[in-house]
Amino acid sequence: MRRTQITTWEPEDEDFWDRTGRRVARRNLVFSIFAEHLGFSVWLLWSAVAVSLPAAGFPFSVDQLFWLVAVPNLVGAFMRIPYTVAVARFGGRTWTTVSAALLLIPIGLMAYCVSTPGTPYWMFVVAAATAGLGGGNFASSMANISYFFPERRKGFALGVNAAGGNVGVAVVQFAVPLLIGTGLVLRNAPLFWLLPVVVAAVCAWLFMDDLAVARARVGELAGALRSRHTWVMSWLYIGTFGSFIGYSAALPLLIRSQFPEVGGVLYAALGPLVGSLSRPVGGWLSDRVGGAKVTAATFAVMGLGVCSLLVALSAHAFGPFLGSFLVLFMASGVGNGSTYRMIPAIFRVEAERVGEPAATGRARAASVIGLAAAIGAFGGFLIPRGFGMSLTATGSITPALVVFLTGYATCLVVTWWFYLRTVLVRVSPSLAGAVV
Repeated sequence: MRRTQITTWEPEDEDFWDRTGRRVARRNLVFSIFAEHLGFSVWLLWSAVAVSLPAAGFPFSVDQLFWLVAVPNLVGAFMRIPYTVAVARFGGRTWTTVSAALLLIPIGLMAYCVSTPGTPYWMFVVAAATAGLGGGNFASSMANISYFFPERRKGFALGVNAAGGNVGVAVVQFAVPLLIGTGLVLRNAPLFWLLPVVVAAVCAWLFMDDLAVARARVGELAGALRSRHTWVMSWLYIGTFGSFIGYSAALPLLIRSQFPEVGGVLYAALGPLVGSLSRPVGGWLSDRVGGAKVTAATFAVMGLGVCSLLVALSAHAFGPFLGSFLVLFMASGVGNGSTYRMIPAIFRVEAERVGEPAATGRARAASVIGLAAAIGAFGGFLIPRGFGMSLTATGSITPALVVFLTGYATCLVVTWWFYLRTVLVRVSPSLAGAVV
């Protein structure tokens, strides 16, 4: 019988990696992606379903619909912290199994709400909140996979793991409108994910492994909280991942409200698809030219994307509007990969600087990955709510976009200040070499 608890894991040892490590790491990566993909699909399921609620007989206002797509992101952000700790407490295999099984809760509640005429709005909000369980899967998956791969392959591995999960957003936004368009009634839409979720839980239990070295102590989390880099990187991740998940949740409703003459909302799925596929590119580029340079470039591009979006809105041109959003998604995806590549490098060097073992740096980086994922996901709540409040107050999304543009400018300045300016090379050349 195959072992599921691994007590010795040395991915930096090339002989160990070639003989054993690569095969085991790839197997765990595959099933981690499968479970995380479904987590993202369930997490963002409301973004695809909410657009069809008025036609199904639920007369919710535009602001109420934006709340339904924002609440899962708020809950998901909070859930990412305990989910990260859960990997250290229970092990990657065990927690991936449990977290996949928990997705049955939001699927069942959504099916009840959309199939029961007269369901009160508060019940919809409760059901949407439970979808946040899917948001927690990302943090636990990334923290777990970060232990399996050596530093030289970590950027690409984390990028592929994240992209496989992120693309679940595109899948759900493609699938739900297509399923409804082919005659499937809305109440059956969430049940489409029922069997895959069960399969993912079973596969995680049968084919993944628990790493003893991943059982990080609470002290590692406390050490991460004391580092200023934890909070800096969390802020940057709000700008990258928060934008990706926030725009993903809001875009179907934005297309419906800003361009009602455009038939269908399938176009919205192109955004998260582009953002998901570009994430490994961010990790790959960062492995070669440095995470900070790539991150700074992405914020500059995102600022230009917002400016282009403002022009498209003033001209009421759907093509440029969609194209501008695709630029934002592409840049946010690259930035997701680059920021996550920076975190292990930063904390490896920090551990070396104070004479701590390399394993301590890896454990602390895994904790920061989970924390940054949690804090960054708050952007997924702020962006839909920003759009909702802007539309309610002014009838336009322009004020919200101006606020987002200011946020990207601050992220660019923060990246430059902490990781790119020449004083960094003078003060901490090893850290500069790791991330620039």
